[in-house]
Amino acid sequence: MSRFDVIVIGGGIVGLASAWQLQRFRPDLKICLLEKENCLAAHQTGRNSGVIHSGIYYKPGSLRAKNCREGKLALESFCTEHGVAWKQTGKVIVATRPEQQEALESIYQRGQQNGVRCSVISREELLELEPHCAGIRAIHVPEAGIVDYPGVCEKLGELLRQGGASIQLQTCVTGIRQFTDSVVIKTTQGDFETRQAVNCTGLHSDRTARMSGQSLKERIVPFRGEYFVLKPEAEHLCRTLIYPVPDPRFPFLGVHFTRMIHGGVECGPNAVLALAREGYTWGTINLRDLFESLTYTGFLRLALRYWKTGLGEVWRSLSKPAFVRALQQLVPEIRSEHLTSAPAGVRAQALGLDGRLVDDFMIQRHERVLNVCNAPSPAATASLNIGRLIAEQTVHL
Repeated sequence: MSRFDVIVIGGGIVGLASAWQLQRFRPDLKICLLEKENCLAAHQTGRNSGVIHSGIYYKPGSLRAKNCREGKLALESFCTEHGVAWKQTGKVIVATRPEQQEALESIYQRGQQNGVRCSVISREELLELEPHCAGIRAIHVPEAGIVDYPGVCEKLGELLRQGGASIQLQTCVTGIRQFTDSVVIKTTQGDFETRQAVNCTGLHSDRTARMSGQSLKERIVPFRGEYFVLKPEAEHLCRTLIYPVPDPRFPFLGVHFTRMIHGGVECGPNAVLALAREGYTWGTINLRDLFESLTYTGFLRLALRYWKTGLGEVWRSLSKPAFVRALQQLVPEIRSEHLTSAPAGVRAQALGLDGRLVDDFMIQRHERVLNVCNAPSPAATASLNIGRLIAEQTVHL
């Protein structure tokens, strides 16, 4: 049996950042990272839109707000030091109708409370930044940016190996047993023993938490976000990042335009229930995952509350013209022929029994296992700071 001081389960950006911060704090620790796929960052991180979030949306004082602000600076510093591609592009959050101005002002006030450098701008000022964008007013966030998140993960993995950590790919966790002074993790590649474990398994984090003995009422419900990219002849229609004012009745940001770090412009996402936790297409169905979602009281309450909006999201998924019309609310010149399908992503979202999305990071300890049970956006932006907090909670035990 392989023995370690700390084992981190999950090779996405939060798991890698946690292992790296542990290694920095305690170089003497014998650290192992387990990943079930044959590469790092195979799921949420590798399919991320690449945005460095400013922290403007999040409730002041929440873990999301605090970690986003501190994590953003840490991420930018890391990328600069290690040669990972990133760029400060700026971002506009656009009100296209008079009734959105109150929500726009609320977002601006949150930004001020969170220490985000931002300003409310007129239509004329908006057109100077984004000449093809519709809108009557907007918030300009000059410090928002874009980054190569898979590149960050590749560098973190390299640094971990250089520091003596073990990274075990194609190693799927099948069970966790806790003892008085150790944890035994059963995997498809044999058993691993450790003094402490950290669960960063994203789409499967609730199941892994329950393996550890954690009592957890919330459940991960997977939502697929589908994207298009602009063809080269239409890329001039978006210079930076163009976001709508989010509908306060619905818990997602809505379709937007994002410049990508290696070129091109991404458009999306919508938000539909994925038929599998790793369901990147309508044809990918996992009966266990789907049954869990459709029989979960929390999801049924969410679906009842937002059924009309949910049907609209499904229609946009099935109808390209409907998706185009949503994009045209921000950039009227967009046409169907400007768009090419792009890979989808699946968001791991913890949902409570009351049908409400868990609105903050959720990190819970059960004896010798620390479970990251909910890490929605801006977890990638905040990852280095989340990793620092996890490392502090782990090394001091």
